[in-house]
Amino acid sequence: MTATPAPGYVETKTAHLKRLRRIEGQVRGLQRMVEEDSYCIDVLTQVSAATKALEAVALGLLEEHLAHCVRDAIAQGGDEADAKIKEASAAVARLVRS
Repeated sequence: MTATPAPGYVETKTAHLKRLRRIEGQVRGLQRMVEEDSYCIDVLTQVSAATKALEAVALGLLEEHLAHCVRDAIAQGGDEADAKIKEASAAVARLVRS
């Protein structure tokens, strides 16, 4: 049985979790705003803030993936390197479309 390599974000996991918990709180706040019939623009402003926070997490994870997983695969070369580059390109495309 081969060991699964640690994810690229292993060193920043705590910081990512902290940010995600903060975003979770923002989303709960959004639910509360809608339940309380808050002004539309105020809700939209908070949606934008939560979206930007999620994008920041995604970009951080992507950067770490490139610096760790993709870099290591390229150093090894071969089909694995090609697969990691395609995988990273697809992830960037998903982020750009969202």
